Amino acid sequence: MLNPFIDSTEVQEDGAELNRRMARHGYLFVRRLLPAELLESLRLQLLELATAGGWVSTEASLEEAIADLSSFCVEPQPDYNEVYHRMYKLPAFHALQHRPELLELLERMCGEPAMPHPRMIGRTIFPDREAYTTPAHQDFIPIQGSAETYTAWVPLHDLPAELGGLQVAAGSHTRGIYDFRPSGGAGGLEITDPLEGTWASTPFAQGDVLFFHSMCAHKGLPNHGRALRMSMDARYQRISDSIDGGSLQPHIKPVTWDEIYADWDGEFDDLKFYWQKWNLAVTEYDSRYYDKRDELAFEMAEDGNEQARSTLQRVVARSADAAKRQRATELLFRLDASLT
Repeated sequence: MLNPFIDSTEVQEDGAELNRRMARHGYLFVRRLLPAELLESLRLQLLELATAGGWVSTEASLEEAIADLSSFCVEPQPDYNEVYHRMYKLPAFHALQHRPELLELLERMCGEPAMPHPRMIGRTIFPDREAYTTPAHQDFIPIQGSAETYTAWVPLHDLPAELGGLQVAAGSHTRGIYDFRPSGGAGGLEITDPLEGTWASTPFAQGDVLFFHSMCAHKGLPNHGRALRMSMDARYQRISDSIDGGSLQPHIKPVTWDEIYADWDGEFDDLKFYWQKWNLAVTEYDSRYYDKRDELAFEMAEDGNEQARSTLQRVVARSADAAKRQRATELLFRLDASLT
C-alpha cells in the first residue's frame, strides 16, 4: 500500500518551508512546475529516435508511443546504448536541467546558488518487463561528492497508474547507506531493507517534478501499460559543495562532450562546458560500494543466479579493470550456457 506524496506545490515560493520538508521527508513533489509543451516537444524528439531504433510500433501514432516489445532492451546492453547515444546528443535533452523553474526552486530551498550536474540521465522503460523495473536504491552511491545533492525526476508525459512512475521511502535519507545486493534494473543493485510503511507515490501529470535527497531510497513502479515510459534525471547541488569528477562526465561512455556538442548550433553555446566557469571542489570517487556489488555478483553468477546478470553487464560495459571485465564476460557466457 502506497502513501500519497505530500504535495509541496503551494509552498514552492517558500524556501525555508521547502528546506524543512526536504530535511523531514527527503523529497518534494511539485505539480505543473515545468511547461507541458516543452516536455512534449522533447518527448517527440526522443520518440523519433526510439522509432528509428525499433523501440516504437509504427502501427500507432508517434504520440501514443506504443512499445515494440520485439526490440526490448535495457541499459547497458549495446542495442539500448546505441539508441540512447543518439538521444543523448540532443541539445534539448541537456537544456532541460537548466530551466529556471528547477534552478530557482532549488536555490530557494538551498539558500544559495545551485548547479546542475552535467551528467544528465534519460530513462526509457518498456512495458511488461517487471524484472527490469528500477529496484530500491540510493543515488548517493553512483553520484557521491556531497550527500546534499538532489535529483529532479521529470516524467516527460502523464503517468497514469498503469504506466507506473517513481516511489520514494519517506524519511529514509537520515539513516546512512543501506545494505544492498546485486539486482536487475537501473544501477544493478537494490536495498535489502523493505522499508515497509514508508513508500509514497502519486500518479504524475506532464509537468510534475519529484525532487529527492541523494540518500533517499526510491524505486520504480512497473509499467503495465502499452507505451514506453520516458523520464529524465537531473542532479543538483550547491556550487560551494564538493562534486565527484564522474558527475562532470557524460552518462553514456565512452562518449566525450566534444562528440555530444559536435552538431549543436549557436543557440546552445552557453550550455557547453558551463560548469568550467566555477572553481569546483572535485573529489575522487569511492569505489568500495560498487566493488562490493561486483564481488557479490561474481559469487551469485558462480552459483548460476540470474540476478547477477545486470551487474555483470555493467562491469563489462564500464569497468576500467580489465581483469574484472574478463571475469564478468566469462560469467555471462556461463549464465547464457545454462539457459540453453
